[in-house]
Amino acid sequence: MDSHQAKEILLRFRPDSKDANDPEFAQALEQSRRDPELGRWFEQHCAFQIAIRDRLKQVRVPAGLKENIVARHQVLEVPGWWRRPAFQALAAAAAITLLMGLAWFRWQPREQTSFAACRDRVVRNALRGYMMDITTTNLADIRNYLAVHDATADYVLPAALQKLPGDGGGVVRWRNKKVSMVCFALNKRDDLYLFVADWTDFPDAPASAEPEFTRIGQLLAASWSKGERTYILAAKGDERFLRSYLGP
Repeated sequence: MDSHQAKEILLRFRPDSKDANDPEFAQALEQSRRDPELGRWFEQHCAFQIAIRDRLKQVRVPAGLKENIVARHQVLEVPGWWRRPAFQALAAAAAITLLMGLAWFRWQPREQTSFAACRDRVVRNALRGYMMDITTTNLADIRNYLAVHDATADYVLPAALQKLPGDGGGVVRWRNKKVSMVCFALNKRDDLYLFVADWTDFPDAPASAEPEFTRIGQLLAASWSKGERTYILAAKGDERFLRSYLGP
């Protein structure tokens, strides 16, 4: 389960309920503990649910509601339903809920959809030890796996990368888009990560083959575009080290 799937499940989660015992919710909760960004969103989601619940508890039943209902039942004239106390109480509760909902949506930070946000997410996932969908040293097998799963597989590897053994690969989802990940084994402890996406998915992606370098945590990322594909190469090291793998 990835963070996108977990978020869809956690939207239905009710704090202080038995939902946490449900296997589906338990798996989504575990993902929220692994992903700090999802964890922050989930805390805000629970806080909102609790605030709505507490406000609804504060809505008081109008005084004499029962007597008014009984008295009105005994007369022939029935006022419009919109004027009844019971409806007015429900309308007040609905108005409070609506206003708090609008305030919550305005308060929520907007999710970033830029290339930079995608780059930051996929590289940080790798930094945290992203679980690969396929583990193999065979680069052809990784490419075939990506093709079978409808991810970008027609990427062009620089000659220096072609000489490295593979470590594995997988499909990373970002905002309903698929980003291919290819891992190369540098040594027994460190990997070099290559992410490939469709250039049309990111209008603000680098426009040329000249790499742009960005430090993300402990990794340095080089980003460039070639043909219809945008690439991100990330590893521990400096710019000179990454450039040694970005040759023709």
